[in-house]
Amino acid sequence: MAGVGSESQLLDLRTERQTGSTQCKDSEQQETSIDAELSPGLNASCLTTGELQQHWRAVKQKMRSTKLLFEIPSTRIAQHDTSRYVVYQIVVIRSGSYDRKCAAIERRYSDFFNLHQQLLQDFSQELEEVTLPRKKLLRNFSEENIAERRVALCDYLAQLYARRCVRRSPAFMAFFTHPELKTSYDLLRGGRFSHALEALQSAFELQEKLSVHDPTLLVPTMCALLVCHRDLGHVDAAFQTGHRALPTVRRYGLCRYHGPLLQAMVHLGFQLEHPVAQLQDELMKVQNSPRGPVSLVTLKELVVQEFT
Repeated sequence: MAGVGSESQLLDLRTERQTGSTQCKDSEQQETSIDAELSPGLNASCLTTGELQQHWRAVKQKMRSTKLLFEIPSTRIAQHDTSRYVVYQIVVIRSGSYDRKCAAIERRYSDFFNLHQQLLQDFSQELEEVTLPRKKLLRNFSEENIAERRVALCDYLAQLYARRCVRRSPAFMAFFTHPELKTSYDLLRGGRFSHALEALQSAFELQEKLSVHDPTLLVPTMCALLVCHRDLGHVDAAFQTGHRALPTVRRYGLCRYHGPLLQAMVHLGFQLEHPVAQLQDELMKVQNSPRGPVSLVTLKELVVQEFT
């Protein structure tokens, strides 16, 4: 069966999603009232007053402007052994401006069901008014029923996202990124760096949209991207990726990544003939930290431990 969906249907869905996104506004406005609390893991003692103020201005602006829309523009029927099921293509879009990074993922109904069961374990009260669309007993694969469920699943994701505690939960993030990240790390461990790089970049785009509340969630993926770029000979891209990850590692005190990331950047800097004296000094301070001995594991060894 051909995929259900068209350009006109996608436009209709976007209009419907704009209506559904109004449910998120109240909770998004509440999320900007965060002056009294620090983001998870923020090492405030390492920041000056000016840096803290700059940090909070950036966080508030990001939270104020970022709203997400969830669309399912198409579906397909898949067959595996004796099992037949519908696969839904999900696109996460930033509203309010043109979003060039429309990364798409595919999930089947059982993935939605597993997500709902996980969320109910921690947020049963918050989800009292949220219902997962049910399968129908008859004509489950008809175009009409698939199109109806597609719209209902979009509304379901919008309702989940409207609840701050839910959208910040590991289960919600894992629904969108875990299968792709696991595949990426499997490819990386197998030495298939070009395929791993492509998969990681797609997953990273989704992570950026979903992890505004906690930038530390991006660090492992950025380190994996650095390793892929470096091993493919993309030295400048690898260095730039590390340069992007390092401020978050410093700010949030991510000791596990600090030494290995600095060590990788020093080597890359030498290759690029960049000045690395400051990075070397920082690496020495990390290695001689009074908190205790620093792990001698390399960044690649650290990365390949993910999803094992």
